[in-house]
Amino acid sequence: MRAIRLHEFGAPGNLLLDDLPDLSPGPGQVRIAVSASGVHLLDTTLRRGEAGGPLPLPELPTIPGREVAGVVDELGEGVDEAWRGRRVVAHLGMVPGGYAEQAVTDVGSLYDVPPGLNDAEAVAAVGTGRTALGVFELERPAMDDVVFVPSAAGGVGWLLAQAARTTGATVVVAARGAGRTAKLGELGVDLVVDYGRPDWAETVRQRVGGLSLVYDGVGGAVGRTALELTGPGGRFMMFGWSAGEATRVGTDDVVARGLTVGWLGQRMRALPGGIPALAGRSLELAGQGWWRPLVSTYPLADAAVAHADLEARRALGKVVLTVPR
Repeated sequence: MRAIRLHEFGAPGNLLLDDLPDLSPGPGQVRIAVSASGVHLLDTTLRRGEAGGPLPLPELPTIPGREVAGVVDELGEGVDEAWRGRRVVAHLGMVPGGYAEQAVTDVGSLYDVPPGLNDAEAVAAVGTGRTALGVFELERPAMDDVVFVPSAAGGVGWLLAQAARTTGATVVVAARGAGRTAKLGELGVDLVVDYGRPDWAETVRQRVGGLSLVYDGVGGAVGRTALELTGPGGRFMMFGWSAGEATRVGTDDVVARGLTVGWLGQRMRALPGGIPALAGRSLELAGQGWWRPLVSTYPLADAAVAHADLEARRALGKVVLTVPR
């Protein structure tokens, strides 16, 4: 099989396409002929050799990636023959191996890809979608809320904006740059702002007043400004910091203004059914058209380009590597 391996920490160009032996599933496992592999911002951090986040630095060489979709083409001992030939999607968990033409995983990790959903969209739904659904379930908007999604051109933010719209709330979304904000116009929300403009906060104040619920996946200065725009009694849910640092929150923010500030973290696991249920439900909702992932695809061999575009914020939505079948 062909696979992208990282032999040395550093630049995107360190991701190289290698020829490796085919994989064989063990007992209770299946092999997937991969057609789509998810790329996460965390993958770029690990590639650079920077520790932090939920995953330790891998031993090298390593095949990055943890989300795959494709067709089951080989079964391990004890696996029901009915799985053979099924189109599936899986999150490999805390182990790497996704950027490849084959992947092996436990049969219990598999989800059927809903009809009408392509494999790249399924990859987005099983990983990015479960995060977005967890955020939404933990802080669901009411009809009178003014919801702000400052990372709406990313995979999670794009889905959160769609979910917030279903509640009847006023929805404000943001991204940096004219090209990305133009894409956000497709969401049909109440207001789109460019947080690369110095007057974006004033635009929000003039158009909708204060915010009452923020889904913060950006952090840094943008997250801090969104926090200051949040009115008394508002909710501020953090699920990431693509800017490089989490939003700074002080005691005065919480006490003086009565804000509720939350961090996604392990709270997702406490929801009914935990993370597996969120992944399954996200796929189901995507199959029903309740929400639809935004995906940017790259050939497997162009993994280095995909990493560079993701780091430079040139890619829209979930970045996915594809393998022709």
